[in-house]
Amino acid sequence: MAGARGIGEDGLRGLLAGPASALLILLMLAGCLFLWIGVPLGWLWIGSQIEGSSSLGTALAVTMTGIILSVVAVVTGLAWINRLHTRIREARNLPASDQTALETMLVASAAIALVLFFLWFFWFAGSSPIPVSIGV
Repeated sequence: MAGARGIGEDGLRGLLAGPASALLILLMLAGCLFLWIGVPLGWLWIGSQIEGSSSLGTALAVTMTGIILSVVAVVTGLAWINRLHTRIREARNLPASDQTALETMLVASAAIALVLFFLWFFWFAGSSPIPVSIGV
């Protein structure tokens, strides 16, 4: 019985360290992108729907409150996923890093979100950094 238990634990450690670790990294990246892109866009849309039927002040209050509460919820979830990833690394006896996977994912997702914003702003929104109608 003890041998079967040991094999089960080693098998579980090996399983969690490979695909599970990669899955947690992907979940963190998706959560970070949602934090930078999904939360603001979602609450801006909700605020625009409220502003259409109510006052601008109400829409702003709901939008700001919603953004703050959503950010707190998403960051709490991301921190939980990061702790789980850290436990998986410790179970495999991998060396500790100076920065966590969550820190790396936050920086990478912020860079991705910034690039996507610039692409949208300059190419899809029809904006130009230089006024086109100068001298016309």
